[in-house]
Amino acid sequence: MRKTTLLLMSMLLYAVVSAQTDTTTMDVSDIKLPTFVMTEADFDGKAESQDISGLLQSSRDIFVSTAGYTFGSVRFRIRGYDSDHTAVMFNGIMMNDPENGRAFWSTWGGLNDATRNIEVGNGIGFTDYGFGGIGGISNIIARAGTYRKSTNVSYSASNRSYNNRIMAYHATGMMDNGWAAVVSGSKRWALESYVEGTYYDAYSYFLSLEKKLNDKHSFGLVAFGAPNERARSSVSTQEAYDLSGSNYYNANWGYQNGEIRNARISSYHQPFIQLAHYWDMNKRTSVHSSVYHWFGKGSNTSLEWGEANDPRPDYYRNLPSYWLLIDDLEKYEEVLYQWKNNESYRQIQWDNFYFANSKRLATIENVNGIDGNTVTGYRSKYIVEDRRQDKNQWGFNTTLKHQLNAQTILAGGVNVTVSKGRNYKMIDDLLGGDFWVDVDKYADEEPFSSTDESQNDLRFPNRVVKVGDKFGYDYTANVNRSKLWGQAEWKLSRFDFFAGVELTNTVFWRTGHMQNGRFPDNSFGDSEKNNFFDYAVKAGAAYKIDGRNYIVANGAVLTRAPFFQDAYISARTRDFTVGNLKSEEMMSGDISYVIRAPKFKARATAYYSRFADELWVRSYYHEDLKTFVNYVMSGIDKQHQGLEIGIEANISPSITLTGVAAHGEYIYTSRPQVTIARDNDASLIAENRTVYLKNYYVGGTPQTALSAGIKYNSSRFWFAGISGNYYDNNYLEPNADNYTAESMGNYWEGDFRIDKLLTQKKLDPAFTLDFFGGKSWRVQEYYIGLTVSVNNMLNSKDIIMWGFEQLRTDLNNPDRFPAKYSYMYGTTYFVNLTIRR
Repeated sequence: MRKTTLLLMSMLLYAVVSAQTDTTTMDVSDIKLPTFVMTEADFDGKAESQDISGLLQSSRDIFVSTAGYTFGSVRFRIRGYDSDHTAVMFNGIMMNDPENGRAFWSTWGGLNDATRNIEVGNGIGFTDYGFGGIGGISNIIARAGTYRKSTNVSYSASNRSYNNRIMAYHATGMMDNGWAAVVSGSKRWALESYVEGTYYDAYSYFLSLEKKLNDKHSFGLVAFGAPNERARSSVSTQEAYDLSGSNYYNANWGYQNGEIRNARISSYHQPFIQLAHYWDMNKRTSVHSSVYHWFGKGSNTSLEWGEANDPRPDYYRNLPSYWLLIDDLEKYEEVLYQWKNNESYRQIQWDNFYFANSKRLATIENVNGIDGNTVTGYRSKYIVEDRRQDKNQWGFNTTLKHQLNAQTILAGGVNVTVSKGRNYKMIDDLLGGDFWVDVDKYADEEPFSSTDESQNDLRFPNRVVKVGDKFGYDYTANVNRSKLWGQAEWKLSRFDFFAGVELTNTVFWRTGHMQNGRFPDNSFGDSEKNNFFDYAVKAGAAYKIDGRNYIVANGAVLTRAPFFQDAYISARTRDFTVGNLKSEEMMSGDISYVIRAPKFKARATAYYSRFADELWVRSYYHEDLKTFVNYVMSGIDKQHQGLEIGIEANISPSITLTGVAAHGEYIYTSRPQVTIARDNDASLIAENRTVYLKNYYVGGTPQTALSAGIKYNSSRFWFAGISGNYYDNNYLEPNADNYTAESMGNYWEGDFRIDKLLTQKKLDPAFTLDFFGGKSWRVQEYYIGLTVSVNNMLNSKDIIMWGFEQLRTDLNNPDRFPAKYSYMYGTTYFVNLTIRR
């Protein structure tokens, strides 16, 4: 398959290049699909007689745009990189979360018109607005004076996460009085989304102001936010999907008083405010500086229970297979019948929670540790808790750009970030009860015991909590980071060169706001500070064969401090960090052949990356120990290598062909060490246990993705296109504990269970067909645009989008805890109508 694909693309490349002429044909369609992120104009490919122009880093790349939009439906990751390896900036400010390194585009969701102007640096390369990561860098330009004067109003209809969207946008452009302003807002909503039991309710707002004092100085204000609330779908085992008759079965909802209610509600609103100073010192030098504050709530609700059975309908003991495993055939038949024939049985039983909570009258003595302080009422067995991740981040950023001479560009900057993320739980709903007692039900394996060890906060033992009260855990993740970076680019007649360096100092520590009874000396107050100094060096060169053909090579070596979320064994309960905590090391390089001709654009890239000393920290419920445990894997090394090909050919003034291919091999190259620690005490279940992961595949993304498309542009201002997409070599991330000598020691040679545990699960290949089209009109001074996209036209509902192996394991019966999956939606559509003036 791989050789055939490369051969066909090579033949197409040769045929089209051979047919090129000097005539430039422009794409007649100016309409972009509203869900595309990349909107930069194509590079025109013209060459001067003597000096050959270099590649524009911001030119639209067909591979990147296809990977970001089309391949995104199956969680494709370019080069297999996690999102924390790609830097995302908003008007020069880094938007990657200091606690986990990821950028969440939903922070400015619904602001498509206001965030349409994006600078993109693909992979390792020169950029004058930031250093970036090995996965590249993008910067959303939000300076008010850069927007053209326009007014847009649009309505969209869809059957995906939301069904309706209204969006308005107005930009004044730079006015004669030196002011420029941009305002935008939207609402997106669905009473029920694609998956049953889910809904979507989101707003967004945006304001950008700029005051030009003179030709050298301007001041700007940028403020935006996207309050949103959505009911979430679940990820379940194939057994649950088969029994319910749908691969979109959702275990998170049920009826309460005849109304749908979902237990997993996600609610976020984290506004961002920036004050900026734009200083053009002269025609060659500019300095842009800003300060900002990023703050607000992040909320995810979930069921919690005590002295009661797990109420989730797809919990393994609530499925028929459990009763078959323990040879209770009568119960098996009963549960099987209920799952197949009784819809309410496979839903959350909200009314049962209220009934159970109304029958448990209790008296709590010595509340808050005060003798004689007694509370009597109905003590809830079931509640809805709110897991909060509230943001509170400040920062300063300055960037300098200097044109040293006609051949040399210098860029550099300083970035300072101070982040204090508050992580805690709150009571969201007592479900008819009067209170909840803030003790750890797993503390000494006796639910709701009242010993010192069971107290979540020793300062207030036996604390009674009600709706809106914090409980369980409460700590601040402090992360201070300072960056100094610089880059230089030299443009010569035949060669372009660049080099850059970045120095980073990271300090992080935990501040506990509760004194945990299991760790009284290591939970309250400030922990020790963890200090890391890291570096990054990158360089590259481009050889200009002529004005249309280029050979480009880039390389980078860097280190990166561990993220706060990975550094602590269990930040919820204590300040213990992972042993031998150290920076991750990375090395990456790529070489490309690039063509930029009037009718033909193409890029073929070979890449290679190595990662060393990564961390992986997770928590899960241990069935035998009846408590949560923390699984810490260190010394993870990985190797990512592969090929990328993107082709865009205008075979006529109205027909464009596209082809995209990605084929990689992402594997583990080390045998990591694992430590398993109880969550309710300091004892270790395992220490320095070797995991034999070497040569297994990194899971979570297709390692092969292909797309071929054709687009017709009419001179009567309409267009239509169709693309076929193929995905393969997608593996589940393995359960590391299955790959240890301790686990294999339970079996005799030849035991069939060995292959069952050690064979990595590979997902079936998938094929999808997508359509996109549009039409535009001009009515006096108004432009009207209609775009339509239809994804998965074949309505394939058996394509697994992603999945994972459960950390829970039954070595005697590996089928007891099977993998969980999430499926791609069937046919979906998105229709957008825009009126622009």
